[in-house]
Order: sequence, then structure tokens, then C-alpha cells
Amino acid sequence: MQGAGLLSALAAPAPSGAALRCFHCGEALPAGARYEAVVRGAARPMCCAGCAAVAEAIVQAGCESYYERRSEFAQPGRDAPADPLARLRVYDREEIQRAFVSAPAPHEREAALILEGIRCPACVWLNETRLARLDGVVAVDINYGSRRARVRWDERRTRLSDLLAAVEAIGYRAYPYDPAAMEQSRRRERRDALLRLAVAALGMMQVMMYAFPAYVAGAAELQPADARLLQWASLLLTLPVVTFSAWPFFRGAWSDLRARRLGMDVPVALGIGTAFLASVAATWRGRGDVYFDSVTMFVCLLLGARYLELRARQRAAEHLEFLARALPATAERCSGTDEQTEAVPAASLQAGDEVLVRPGAVFPADGRIVRGSTEVDESLLTGESLPCRRTEGEAVVGGAVNRGNPVRVCIERVGGQTLLSGIARLMQRAAADRPRLQQLADRTAAGFIAFILLAAAVACAWWLVVDPSRMLAVVVSVLVVTCPCALSLAVPMVAAVAQAALARRGIIATNGQAVDALARATHFVFDKTGTLTEGRLRVTAVEPLRDLDRARVLAFAGALEIASEHPIGHALAAAAGPGPVRASALRNHPGLGVEGVVEGRRLRLGRRDFAAELSRTAFITAAGDPDTAAWLGDESGLLARIELQDAVRPDAAALVAELRRRGRAVLLLSGDGEAAVRAVAAQTGIACWRARMRPEQKQAAVRDLQAQGAVVAMVGDGVNDAPVLAQAQVSIAMGSGAALAQGAADFVLLSSRLPDIARGLRLARKARRVVRENLAWAFAYNVVALPLAMGGWLTPWMAGAGMSASSLLVVLNALRPARD
Repeated sequence: MQGAGLLSALAAPAPSGAALRCFHCGEALPAGARYEAVVRGAARPMCCAGCAAVAEAIVQAGCESYYERRSEFAQPGRDAPADPLARLRVYDREEIQRAFVSAPAPHEREAALILEGIRCPACVWLNETRLARLDGVVAVDINYGSRRARVRWDERRTRLSDLLAAVEAIGYRAYPYDPAAMEQSRRRERRDALLRLAVAALGMMQVMMYAFPAYVAGAAELQPADARLLQWASLLLTLPVVTFSAWPFFRGAWSDLRARRLGMDVPVALGIGTAFLASVAATWRGRGDVYFDSVTMFVCLLLGARYLELRARQRAAEHLEFLARALPATAERCSGTDEQTEAVPAASLQAGDEVLVRPGAVFPADGRIVRGSTEVDESLLTGESLPCRRTEGEAVVGGAVNRGNPVRVCIERVGGQTLLSGIARLMQRAAADRPRLQQLADRTAAGFIAFILLAAAVACAWWLVVDPSRMLAVVVSVLVVTCPCALSLAVPMVAAVAQAALARRGIIATNGQAVDALARATHFVFDKTGTLTEGRLRVTAVEPLRDLDRARVLAFAGALEIASEHPIGHALAAAAGPGPVRASALRNHPGLGVEGVVEGRRLRLGRRDFAAELSRTAFITAAGDPDTAAWLGDESGLLARIELQDAVRPDAAALVAELRRRGRAVLLLSGDGEAAVRAVAAQTGIACWRARMRPEQKQAAVRDLQAQGAVVAMVGDGVNDAPVLAQAQVSIAMGSGAALAQGAADFVLLSSRLPDIARGLRLARKARRVVRENLAWAFAYNVVALPLAMGGWLTPWMAGAGMSASSLLVVLNALRPARD
């Protein structure tokens, strides 16, 4: 009994002598039970205090319509603790939350949770409604398929333990997302799918064996008694196939109908159910055709196709799960200045701790080497197979493997602040986002199912008049052969495979639209510093212009740039080194420079016009002025000129040539001086370039290109390029911590290898081509198959084989981008 019928049956008076059942969990009421709860204005019997408390909590939360939506009984725990919060308060501790809670905004926290007890879409609705009504909850999103929930709340108004307790109060259980638990869930899903497939395959083989004599026997060769015996044997073998193997189709169809929508399981369930019930009736009456062989074959082939889809989908998600499991469980924390270490949980590490990482061990968090040098394998993050050399003072990332010598590392970022955690969050966000073509395919599939049902009704009416004996076979064939499984799988499979393939190459897609947008890009716009160049500037000359010597110029510049994330700021701070000079009232002017007060003097450091503007004096740019220079000025005029140099990436020219060969226009927009930009453009082969552009000017230039119909892909360092990255249809940020933290780009290039952009473009175009092929095949297949089925040229078993083969072809074709 399902749905509203479940409520009405429980609400109706029980017949005399019938065992009463608990309104909440459906179990028989124990003798002497006196528990009740008022639901929908009436007292409902409860089997225990636990069910009564849960039912009252549901009513008080305003969610009592859950009892009308549910399709199965809830199964709450019987002995709930008097204070459930006491057990859940541990999740409020900062060191525990560090591993799975992020801070997307000030005072906001976001956590990924696993929900247990979810049995139907009504359960999802109940939990989302319950959490959304809590004070302080900002957003709730629960995925029915994966049982994962993403919850965001205001930490000033509520705590995580309150959210977990609210879920438990209505009979479910929530706990932090655990990759190991998710892997166990995937194993159970695979085992269940294999078991159902095995039962269907065994039943199909046996039923086909019993059906074979009826196909090959001539007139009067098969006695009626023998035929009846074979039919009854086929019925017994088909029964477990329909009731067990095909049960997910019936359950899915019922859920779709209860939600008042038409899903792909609806025609499948109708086809299986109609053919099976008609065959049972024919077997019982002893006359008429039976379709047990077609039913078992269809179920087996469809389960086989769906199992392959399941394995492909899980393999596409394995890279994300591998990232989540990459950090070690323990670390060797150093004690003082000696060589003694203690094993501690990696989750308990804090910024400032020093750890010893031995050869072959995994770095437990992001940090910086303070003693020793080694080679680091970062292939998990960047896709680079060769280890990178790291020495004292250089940064290492959590999840990388130490391939050389033991090193001592000072931890800088832990938990959700690490680069690895940021990557995992971006990939989770991309996986949850549905591409535009998938949304279109889903809407098309829903309309197509309605068309299928209409076509089946027309075929039924036609054959009922023309040849009633063939009517049932034709209707079943129509329902089965046109099931839109291939249409529904055409886009999401390709998107998942493409995102996983890009991630293995160090290119992280942050939203579901990114791959398709990259494939459509017609113009690639590059920033210069940190993008086409290595971004590691070094000071080559210092020219004091007034009362400061070289050391004082560098000291003032280093004080102003001490907290800078820009490559020029890093170079100036590194050249100055640590010193006693400090700056105050710092103010950053994007694209121009930085302003602050040093030793009582207001200074500006950056472009020449910006530095001179502080003194309100006019200046003339000489033809020989170096463009790769930072100018220092105060309220009296310019104080010094600092020249810097940056090398062009050795692979930049190859990327530009590859993009132009593929018909893409390439532009260079930079805030640097004209001479420097011209030199980089000449070295890389970029014909169209502009210099001395502020961020808003770059944004306007991209907007002008878009007004002309261009699809713009912007490649920048993610620091000063945030406005133009947001303006472009697709944005690619170089793999720096700052770019990743912004999360504004559609792609993050972790490897920092420019040719990977061309490889990503090639893979994205291949994925888009595969999507079009899948959609074209799904459309063409149905255009051909539907008339054949309505005309009676396809038997039910042929329809099942054709539909399963169509789905299998789409799945196998979707795997092609992974082989790029």
C-alpha cells in the first residue's frame, strides 16, 4: 500500500479483531500501548514514546503533510536519548569542523552531510522543509540519488548540532560526509545492481529455454498439456524477475506519478507490468499469447545497460572521492627544536605547527618547508607526472607525496582552508550543477514520455479494431522501444566523464556549464603578468631620484607590498627582505598600485602616473622609460624608479599557435606598459594587444567583443582580473591559492601549464561533439523505432533489445572524451 492510500488506511477504523498498527512506523501496536499523537486533527495510535515524540516534532514543525507524501513507513529508533544534543555537541568543535565545514561568507558556514533513512522523495521534502524552517539556516539542498545534503547556516544564530538534532527529531540521521562511508554505499549499490541483474539473467535464460519449443514446433507437434506446463514453468521463473529484479522500475514509476511528473520509469513499468499481467491471465485461462520471454529479456537487457551506466558514473566520480581521501589520517608533529615527534590526528593540526614528513609520506596540510629539501609529487593536483624540487622557504600542498628526503614543514593552512579541500569543493559544485543541454534534455524527455503514452493509446485503439489479437504485443513494443533512457543519459554521462578527464589533467571545472562554454569559445583573451609570463619578477635596477638611497627605497617598497598578492608586490617584498620598516593605512588601487604611510610619509608605489598624482605635479613619459618598472612617490614628487623583469613562459607561443590553428582569435590585454606588452606579444605571436588597461577597461573591451557576437574565454591570474573573468562567458584562472579562493573562474588551471588550455579546449569540443552525437542518435532511433513498433513489425523482445542497445551505445560513446 503506498502514498495517500497509506494514510487513509491507517486513518480508517480497524475492523474488529484486526491488529492495530503504529501510524508513524507501521509496526503492530504492542498489547497495552497507550501512546497517541494528534496528526491532521485526529488522534493517531503510536507504538512507543519514540514514535509519538517524532510525530509531534513533525507536526510542530509544520511538516505534517509528510504523512500524505510518504510512500513507505518511517523507521525511527526506539530508545532516543533524553538529550540528543549531548551526543551531537562534538560536531560544534572547531577542530572537528575543520575537515568538512567551509566558510563561504562572513559568519556563514556550509557543511556536506550524509542522510540515513531516506526512502522516497517525500523524505527529501520533509528534511529540506524541516531544516529550511530553522532559524539561521540560509540554504538546504538534498540530493535524493546520492543521499548527500549541503546545508548553509549563520553561525551567530544556530549551531551544526542543532541542525543534526532537528533531523534526528523527525526520525532520520545526519552525519558529516565521509568518503569511506560513501564508498561503502557505492559498493552496496553495485552489489544490489549485480544481484538484480544476475536474477534477471538466470530467469531470462531459463524462460527462453522453455519458450524455444513453442517457436520451433510445427502444427500439432507441441501438445496443449506440454505447452501449458511450459507456460506455468515460465510464469514461476518470471515471477522473481518481475517482483525483485524489476522492482526499481516500479518504485521509480510510482514515485514519478506521485510527484505528478512523467519519468523514464513510467513507460518501462507500464510495458513490463502490462505484458506480465496479460501473460499471467493467458496462462490462467489456458488461451492467448504469453510474453514471459520478452519480459525477462527486456528486464535483463535494461538492467545490464543501467549497470554499465552506474559503473561509468561511479568511475567518473572516483577522482573527486580520491581527492577527499588523499590527506593522511595522522601526522608526525615536531616537539620544539629537537628531533622528537609525536603521532597526532591530521585533523588536530593547527597553523604554526611543524611536522616531519618522511620519504613516501603524504603532506598532511598546506605549509612551507623550514628545514631540508626534497622532490614533491603533485600529480594528484596538477596532473604533472614528474616530481618538483622544493627547498627551504618554498610552499608544499596537502595531498602531495614526498619523493625525496625527510623535510620539516611549518603548517600554514589546515582543514577546509587547504588547496586540496578547495579543489574538492569546486568539483562538488560542478558535479551538482546541471549543464544547460542536460536541462533541455530533461524537459524534452518529460514531454517525449507523454507523447509515448499517447502513441501507445493510439496504437491500442487502432489494433483493437484491425487485429485485437496483436493489440497487446504492439502496445508493449511501443512502450518499451521508445523509452527515453538514451535521451536522458546523453548529456549527464558526457559531462561527468569530461569533468573527470579534465581534473586528471589539472584543469578543475567549477560549474556544470563550463565545459560547454569552453567548447563554444571563439576569442581567447590573456592577461600578461602571471599568465603568459611566469609571474616571478625580480628587481634588476633601483634608481633613486631624490633623498633616498637604494636600501631605503627597497625598504619602503617592501613595507608597502608586504601583504600583496600581486607578482610585482611579491618581487619587491622579496628584494627588500625582513626589516624594521612598517607601513600603515595601506590601501590597494587595482591596476594602479598601493598607497600607505611609512615613517610619517604618505607614499604611493605603482604606475608612474599613479605615484606622481600624489604630489599633483605634471610629468612627461620619456620614450626610453622602462615599462616594467614600479615608481615610488610622496607628496613632494617621485622618489625612485624600480625596474623589474619577468620571463615569458616557454610554452606560451605554442599555445597561441595552437589556438590560432584551431581558428580562435587571441588577444592580449594588460595593465603593464606598452613596451613590455609589445615585447611579450611579439614573443608569443599575438597580433592584437593593448597596454596600460585598468580592470574596468579590460571588462569593457570584453563586453565590446561580446556585443559583436564573440564567445570570450578569459585567462588571467585571478587577482586583479576578477571583473573581466566574471564578464567573460568562460574564465580560466591560473592555479594559485588566490585564484582558487575566489572561486569566480569557470576553470582553475592547477598545473599552470599553458598547453593544457589547448588540451582542455580539444577535450571540451570532443565532449560537445559526443553530446550532439548522443542526442542525434537518441532522436533518430526513436523516429525509426516508433513507427516500426506501432506498425507491428517489432515484437516485444525485439523492442527490449533495441532500447537496451540504444542506451548501451550512448553510455559507451559518452566514455570517449576520457580517452583523449
